[in-house]
Parts: sequence; C-alpha cells; structure tokens
Amino acid sequence: MVNQLLLAVFVVSALFIPMQTNAQNQSSNRYFHLLTGTYTSGKSEGIYVYRFDSETGELTHEYTQKNVENPSFLAVSPDGNHVYAVKEVSGEKEGMVNAFRFNAENGKLEFINQQPSGGGDPCYLTVDKKGRHLFAGNYTGGSLSVIPIAENGALETPAQTIQHKGKSINPERQEKAHVHSTVLSPDEEHLFTGDLGVDKIFIYKYNPGNPSQPLQAARTPFTSVKPGTGPRHLIFDKTGNFAYLIQELTAEVSVFAHKDGNLKHLQTASLVDKNFKGEVSAAEIKISPDGNFLYASNRGDANEISVFRIDQKKGTLNLEERQPSLGKTPRNFIIDPTGNFLLVAHQDSDSIVIFKRNKSTGKITPTGRSIEVGNPVYLTMIPATN
Repeated sequence: MVNQLLLAVFVVSALFIPMQTNAQNQSSNRYFHLLTGTYTSGKSEGIYVYRFDSETGELTHEYTQKNVENPSFLAVSPDGNHVYAVKEVSGEKEGMVNAFRFNAENGKLEFINQQPSGGGDPCYLTVDKKGRHLFAGNYTGGSLSVIPIAENGALETPAQTIQHKGKSINPERQEKAHVHSTVLSPDEEHLFTGDLGVDKIFIYKYNPGNPSQPLQAARTPFTSVKPGTGPRHLIFDKTGNFAYLIQELTAEVSVFAHKDGNLKHLQTASLVDKNFKGEVSAAEIKISPDGNFLYASNRGDANEISVFRIDQKKGTLNLEERQPSLGKTPRNFIIDPTGNFLLVAHQDSDSIVIFKRNKSTGKITPTGRSIEVGNPVYLTMIPATN
C-alpha cells in the first residue's frame, strides 16, 4: 500500500511540475542589459546599453556605442555574445549591417565588421537559432538578404538577395515593394516576410545546408492580405500553430492558423475604438513570456499600447485595454523576460517609459519612471552575468 501511495504521489508530481513550468515560462534572472537602437539624426549618438533591474524596473546607463549611423534595429546571437545592428540609410543607398562582440558583464560592444544589407533602409534583422545566418529586410529596397555568420560572429558576404516587386492601392505608401520583416517560424522550416508595399506575406523554405541558395519559394509562396492594410511585423506563438500580423496602415492585428508554412486567416482585431478619429500607424507586436497576452503599439494620433488576451485553444484575441503610452510615436516596446515590466521606446519624444505589468490580467500601469534617450526605435535585452 505504501509503495502504491508513493507511486501515485510521484505520478501526480511528474504531471504537475511541467505544467507549472510551462505556465510560468519566465526568466529567473534579475538583471538584464537593455540595448537601445536609435536614429542618430537627432540627439542620439548610437547604441545605448542600460542595466535593467527586473524587480524594481530601474534602468542605469552602462555604455554607449558611438560612431554607428542609424542603428535602428538590433538582433542578438543565440548565445548572447554578438549583436547585429542595421545601418538604416535613407533614400536609394544600399544599407549595411554591423557586427559587434558583446560583453555580458559590463554591457560593452566591440565592433567586428559590416556587410551590405542588399538594399536601401534595412529595418529588420533575424538570426536563426544556431547562429548560421542573419536575415535582413530592406524597406526602401524592397528586398531581403541572407548573410552567413562566421564562427567568431563576423558577417560574411551575403549569400542570397531576393528582390520583391509589385505595388498596392495606397499611392503614397505602396508605390512599390517595402519589406518590413523577416521572421522564421518556430521550427525554422520557413521564413515569412511581411511586405507593406504589396500587401503580401511572402513565404520561403529555409535550407541552411544550401550555401548559395538557403531560401527558396515555399509551396505556397505568399499569403495576401486586404489591400491597403500594409503588413509590418509578424510573430508566432511558441507552438507555431498561430501567427499574428500587425498591419501598419489600418492599425489592425490579423490572426492566422499556421501549419507547414501555410497561413489561414482567423480574425482581424482593430487597435482603435470604432469611434476613433485621427491618424493611425501601427508599429510593434509582442507576446508575453507566458504566452497568454498579445501587445501592440499604435503611433499617429493614438500613441497607445493595446492589450489582448489570447484564447489558448483558438488563438483568437480579446481586447483587455488600450493604455496611453505616455509619449509620442511608440515605435517599439519590449516585455522583460520575467514578464514584470513593459518598456516603450518613443521615437519622437526621446524617451523610454516603464510600465508595471499585471501577469494575471495582462494590463499595464505607469510606474512614473522614464529615461531620456534620443530617437529610440528598438529595444532588446540580454541577461547580465553579474
């Protein structure tokens, strides 16, 4: 009887522990480095690194990487030892991607090298889980490039550049292709590319073993969205079963079921109230570390963060709140890995504003804390080692 009782306790415990781990699914680290990408046309001098306390929400400046032009989007290697930053130059000039070594003890960056991005105004970077390739999306160029990464973190000559073509119904914003994101599926079988200019999500099969052509058009080469909506950033839930697309021109989030590189539309949710009047410009989309909530930023006249609860079975969204972002042009934001805080980068009011996050409701509350940073446009975090 005793042995049977012990066996029962063991079985129940074995079932309970992984469920608890999945429910929390959040970092045990307390301190992180917050890296801030900026436009250097204003007050900014480059990439700013801060030490972030995930228990108090406090930020302390650690380091500034100067002499780097418009590092407006950053990507971190899987081991956290390298950081990649775009050089987003305006007009038709070809942009660049810079590689840096990162010191997780003191937050310092050390320049390694740079390579062409394959088009003008690179605005998005993704690194695969094994650190083999970096995928760069070029907004003005309407193209994407695959850049191999050497063992020492240096960038090699681009292996492949793909040019998008076409346009859509907005003559000012959709006069040609504008690649705005390059996102790998969780299984890294496919790369999804949101193109604001042609109202399509292009889908590529990813084969890292092919050195000259790692990307090929998928069996279903693209998914079209409603004309004039302007696909911007795409994000997957951790299961890979659902994808969420933020659409810049109409300030909406579209929900898709995902399977084997195919997307099926399920829902479209607005970031604004039906009675809202003014200019909209949706920007960033993130999912909380526990997977229960989705957040989206809206610029224009709204300047808000919208909070949605995710139906874990259906993948659909239910609005919880719209919270003023307390600044102008919330271009980007980040939820810290513990899930305790949400930090918003305001491009046009030179600030990062810190909100406390309720893990049960998903709602965010102003902490009264903010820091001044010139033209912040991207935030990412790396665990601190001390």
